[in-house]
Amino acid sequence: MSERFFLYDEKDTTTTRFVSFAGEHARYDLALMQTDRYYGKRIVINLQGNTYAIIGRDDLDEPGYIEYAFKLSEEEAAELKDFLYEVI
Repeated sequence: MSERFFLYDEKDTTTTRFVSFAGEHARYDLALMQTDRYYGKRIVINLQGNTYAIIGRDDLDEPGYIEYAFKLSEEEAAELKDFLYEVI
């Protein structure tokens, strides 16, 4: 067996916020992780959909990105974006 080659192996302290809310089109159960990594972006985990993305304001402005990253309809993504604009 060959020796494992790590690109990095570090520990970091994070702040995690758990949020659950119901929109008109879906329910959202999220974990938002803030860390010193990723240039100030947040790791957003959709706990029900088993999807996640590293998101900053620039990503929220990218057409179709939230739909793609979280496998959501346009209406569902609009609800999620409205919330994320408030917290990111």
